[in-house]
Amino acid sequence: MNTERFFSTLQRDLLAGTVVFLVALPLCLGIAHASGVDPFAGLVSGIIGGLVVAALSGSRLSVSGPAAGLVVIVVDGIARLGSFSAFLLAVLLSGALQFGFGMLKAGRLAGYVPSPVIKGMLAAIGVLLIVKQFPAALGLGDADAVAHSAAAVAVPFGSISLIAILIALLSLAILAGWETRALRRFVLVRLIPSPLAVVLLGIGATLALKLVAPSFALPAEGLVALPSLGSLAALQSALEFADFGPRFAQLANPDIWRVAITLAIVASLETLLSLEAVQQIDPERRHAPPDRELKAQGVGNLIAGVLGGLPITSVIVRSSANVYAGGKSRLSAIVHGVLLLVSVFALTEVINLIPLACLAAILIFTGFKLAKPSLFIAVARQGFAPFAPFIVTLVGVLATDLLIGIALGILCSVLLALYANLRGPIVLAQHGDHYLLSFRKDVSFLGKVSFKRYLQQIPDGATVIVDATRADFVDHDVRELLDDFVDAAPRRGIAVEVRYQPRAQANAQRGWWLRRTASE
Repeated sequence: MNTERFFSTLQRDLLAGTVVFLVALPLCLGIAHASGVDPFAGLVSGIIGGLVVAALSGSRLSVSGPAAGLVVIVVDGIARLGSFSAFLLAVLLSGALQFGFGMLKAGRLAGYVPSPVIKGMLAAIGVLLIVKQFPAALGLGDADAVAHSAAAVAVPFGSISLIAILIALLSLAILAGWETRALRRFVLVRLIPSPLAVVLLGIGATLALKLVAPSFALPAEGLVALPSLGSLAALQSALEFADFGPRFAQLANPDIWRVAITLAIVASLETLLSLEAVQQIDPERRHAPPDRELKAQGVGNLIAGVLGGLPITSVIVRSSANVYAGGKSRLSAIVHGVLLLVSVFALTEVINLIPLACLAAILIFTGFKLAKPSLFIAVARQGFAPFAPFIVTLVGVLATDLLIGIALGILCSVLLALYANLRGPIVLAQHGDHYLLSFRKDVSFLGKVSFKRYLQQIPDGATVIVDATRADFVDHDVRELLDDFVDAAPRRGIAVEVRYQPRAQANAQRGWWLRRTASE
């Protein structure tokens, strides 16, 4: 029975791993192109995510690799540091920081980041993805391309390709319609992932144009350009670790550390969010230790920095594909990594037929899902308190960078929380010469001013009840004001009763609270 179960699980993992590979291949290539680096760098990260991170991860179904959410950091980081080689040092350092986060058990801290801030960050990434991928979707290139393609049209800022635009539009139509009920009725649609369908469309269009209308074919700069790797020696020369030594000379550069910290924080947040999402869709609801996941991601990014790969994170698109394809264990993610490695050697000629417009369409559609209008409407309907940090984070990321935008969003959330705490923690009600002072929530030092003002409004000879049964915490300054008021009450003919919740009884007995009346 155990043998039957093993082979059943193995079969499902092999199938799921193949499905994830078909989803991951175009995403790895597209993210590399969007990041402005060689497509091989995206495949390196996908391979490391499958062979290394999956083996070390505590999650049975999570799949790691290059993430669209990190494209903005990669592009800005390379521009800031001046070269991809220098950026790889930041990737390596970010891996060390992530591993440190895991050792310090910092995984739980992600739960304290406000949800509107995370949504604002993802929405900003979506907007940037859409904006940055439009040139590739238009086939935008040098004006000299007009002479090489009959489908190229000269514009003031270069030339655009009508074929690339058509391919991008058809790709977006496939991506948008693939999940609709009308198309899901067909078995072929249910079997083929939408990114793979887009890639097959692009390959077919490239081959058809070369055979039927060569003058309309996309130029070489409009297609993926993966280096041919016929041997392990060729693979070694394609990797970046050969010039790794000089990178350490830049450790004193503060920009290196800024990019590394940004990568470590954003990649860790995205990983932990993906991990939580995977646990929710896992039919068996298996728990994955977040700190172990951070350490696994840290090791993956350390290796990616050494070998010349893009930064790695757990990716919900690939992970959900793994779940829905029936994956049962980490073997499915490992299989996807093995297939990516094989594709580097065996599928180079096929991969180089993929139009960049197809990959741009996949990323534009991903960006739209991250920043869809319904998200803005849903957050706005929740009220000002969540909407403000959402917008502050979004604008902050677009105007500055991810780290500053996240910091601004968290600061906005903290200020709103302080304002909510300051606003009406204490309420005064009056009926004749009877007064009720109610602590509606915990009272910090920010409530001292309003509490003092209310106490000054109580006249001599009044009867006062201070109801603190709803407060777990009352600041020392507020308690001192209350103690002074109770001490002076007999001289003013005021009868005072202080009520507190039962759990505060021990504190009251130690003198933190005074419960007195004028008759005492």
